[in-house]
Amino acid sequence: MVVPTYQDFLLPLLRIAGDEQEHLLSQTVEFLANQFNLNEEDRKELLPSGRQTKLANRIGWAVTYLKKAKLLESGKRGTFYISSRGKEVLESQPNSIDRSFLERFTEFQEFQNIRSSDGVKLDILVIEDIDQTPEENFEISYQKLKKELGEKLLEQIKNCSPKFFEKLVVDLLLAMGYGGSRKDAGEAVGKSGDGGIDGIIKEDNLGLDLIYIQAKRWEHSVGRPSVQAFAGSLEGMKARKGVMITTSQFTKEAKEYVKIIEKRIILIDGDKLTQLMIDFGVGVSEIQTYTLQKIDSDYFDEDI
Repeated sequence: MVVPTYQDFLLPLLRIAGDEQEHLLSQTVEFLANQFNLNEEDRKELLPSGRQTKLANRIGWAVTYLKKAKLLESGKRGTFYISSRGKEVLESQPNSIDRSFLERFTEFQEFQNIRSSDGVKLDILVIEDIDQTPEENFEISYQKLKKELGEKLLEQIKNCSPKFFEKLVVDLLLAMGYGGSRKDAGEAVGKSGDGGIDGIIKEDNLGLDLIYIQAKRWEHSVGRPSVQAFAGSLEGMKARKGVMITTSQFTKEAKEYVKIIEKRIILIDGDKLTQLMIDFGVGVSEIQTYTLQKIDSDYFDEDI
């Protein structure tokens, strides 16, 4: 079973609150998970960010929407309880409650029609998929934009000279914390050319361990023979660690091979390369930053 949408939780939440008691959100999540017979995998499924379960996010937003429609009220320390309007709705015995049902209430309409600080009207519920919460749609949109940027980056890389590609590799490794100084990294990468090895770079600033690198702008998929040859080069250098970077892809056989050998070889294909560049700010510039925040419950705990 998949995790129900936030709209699926609206009526069950109102019915739970129908006992006119205060309910803790965290306990309600567990109760609804049991009510919908969700398995362990469904309960643990995370949003794309990996910071919250999809179940808790959807139930949390369902509670928020019911509050905005004044069907629920907020209690102390993350609790909620039914309002007089909520009681009236329950007494009418609705078959279901969805977003369109909530739109009959003026307060919910006003909630949808909030404005930004510069006066621009924002319809926060006009989202890509009305069955998903704002966080889900925000994160999905972010991942789509990131993937599109990665594709453009990869195209740009393929049009660059081999010399520039070496510089890109140096910049990325430095941004990731490898290579010591820029001078060290610049001298190490692109200078070896020994047995299929394009560079040697420090794993840490002190140079306690070394990483051997092969970085090529291949167009075709890189198969096991190429990876095996690189592993042989490492053996000849008495090296334990290596990184293969390509602008194309690695075959399934190549990926399986690095799992069974003693040497530690990391494979970075074109998609992974561009995602690392985005994550570490190499070859990209920031145009806007959005920070998602939540209530700090500890701050409002008067007993602390």
